[in-house]
Formats: sequence, structure tokens, C-alpha cells
Amino acid sequence: MIIQLAPDADTDLVKRALVAAGLWVTALHDGSRRVSHFSVSSASSAVEATDLLRIPGVASVVSPASAHPRVDASPSTVDVRGVVVGGASRVFMAGPCAVESESQIDAVAARVAAAGAQLLRGGAFKPRSSPYAFQGHGEVALRWMRRAAEANGLRVVTEALGEADVTLVAEYADLVQVGSRNMQNFSLLKAIGRTGRPVMLKRAMSATVDEWLLAGEYLLEHGAAGVIYCERGIRGFDHATRNLLDLGAVALLAHVHHLPVVVDPSHATGRRDLVLPLARAGLAAGAAGVMLETHDDPGRALSDGPQALMPAEFSTVMASLRSGSAEA
Repeated sequence: MIIQLAPDADTDLVKRALVAAGLWVTALHDGSRRVSHFSVSSASSAVEATDLLRIPGVASVVSPASAHPRVDASPSTVDVRGVVVGGASRVFMAGPCAVESESQIDAVAARVAAAGAQLLRGGAFKPRSSPYAFQGHGEVALRWMRRAAEANGLRVVTEALGEADVTLVAEYADLVQVGSRNMQNFSLLKAIGRTGRPVMLKRAMSATVDEWLLAGEYLLEHGAAGVIYCERGIRGFDHATRNLLDLGAVALLAHVHHLPVVVDPSHATGRRDLVLPLARAGLAAGAAGVMLETHDDPGRALSDGPQALMPAEFSTVMASLRSGSAEA
């Protein structure tokens, strides 16, 4: 945003008024070294141009066209086959990192539904850093997951890893997930958008908020029924936690952009002992829901065992989050 000053403006008074409105501004000078404009940083509070024009000394306000108009126009809720994400109700997505067997996903689906989750999560196709790590069971895991979800009144959220898998995943999933590693895989985003399914878009580990929103624009431009944004932690410099949960971005999307956003504290911390406090923090920041990892026997998990909640821990976390209590 660029704010033009009137020729007789009191520069200091205008600047003080802009700062008081929550704007970070930089003075721009004309050829006579007179302050003629203020440039407003994108880190500033959201203020209407009409309010700025009321400040004595402000001649005009120019705002650039949005790079993501479809995102801006999208509603604050997304319907996932009858489960509304956004608004007043909290939504919980839970399950294992990977679907390992039919009996495993049957057991997990039953207990997460009993604890109050509405969506069953789990990977049929797994993007792993090592080519030798477990990659998922593929289509058969999608069938297991669909049956387990239907038996327990749950919706299915699972990742489409490549363009070749999109149609298959969309056949079984109620909510198609874009993983963090694929947030800017634009061909994949287009293919997923064309399914017409609602999408959960995980933020890439090093993505800015604008890059995240532009990935959502790709999905909406190509036909996605809606986009739910998932903050799963970005890459930081401190190794005390696996990633860094960006609660500022959660608040920004929820309260400024009015978009449905959920948090994934399991991936964000990599520590099951920190899942509850960060899930609470995410909800307090404006998240519409929480995605949780849980496993019946984390020591035998084929992926991400250290961050998966054990059954008793999961039940305690869910009870606390659903009640909004301060005690675990």
C-alpha cells in the first residue's frame, strides 16, 4: 500500500496517525527530499483505505490488486461431506501417520470416533525422506481406510502424493490432503483442484504465508470445492522441537483473512508431550480444528512413532480439547 501526502501535510502528524493505526511505514522522498509518500509494510494491521483517507494530510491511498482473489472471496467454512470446518465448532482429525494394516486402521478408527474425532487421518501413500523407508500400501490402504471410516461415522482425509494417484485418492477421500512437500507442486495442485473435492493444504516447511495462500489460489482456480489450510510447523533454527508451529500465521489466516485453518501439533513438535499445550494454543489463536497422530503401539509404528499419542494419552488430549479445560 502507498499513501500519498497532500502538499501541505504535516509529515510527523501523519506518520504518528499511521503508526497509531497499526501500520509499519517507510517514508518516500521526492526530488526535493520532501516526504511525499509512505510505503506500508505487509506486516501491518489490516486498515481500510477509507479510514486512512480521514487522516488530515493524506491525499490518496493506493492498494495493489490481490494476488489471490479467489482465496479472498472464499467463505470462512468448508463442508466436508456434512462436517463443517470453520465457524464456531471445533473439528478433530485423528489417526496414524501411515495406514499399516486393516486391523490397525479398524481399531484406530473405532477409538478416535469414540473420543469425538470427526475425520480419520492416515497415509496410504507416504512421502519419505529416505527411499528405503516405508512408502505406504497404496490403494488397498485407501480401501481399508474408507471401510473403517464408514463403520464409525467418520470422514476420510488422506494425501494424494502424485498426479497419477489423484483420481484414485479422490474416489476414497472426503478431504484430499496436499502434503507440505507438495505445497508448490503446481501440476499436482491443478490435478487435485479438478477433482472438485475439498482440499486440506499443508504449509510447506519454508513457505511464506503469501506462498501458502497462492497455492490455495491454484486449487480454487482449478475447481476445488474449498480449501482448509493446515499449519504443521515450519523449519526453524532450534532443534528442541521437530518444527516450529507458527501461531502468528494461524491467527492471521483466521482473523484477518477469515479462512478455515487447522493445526497439526504432532508434526510441528515431534514430541507427544507438547501436543496438548500447542493444540490448545492453536485453538486459542483461531484454529478451526486440530489434526492429531495416534498409534496403538508407537514403538512398532512404521513412521513417526515418537510423536504419535498412545491410546490413553489420545483420549486425555481429546477430552481436554473438547471441553476447553485448562487441565490435562
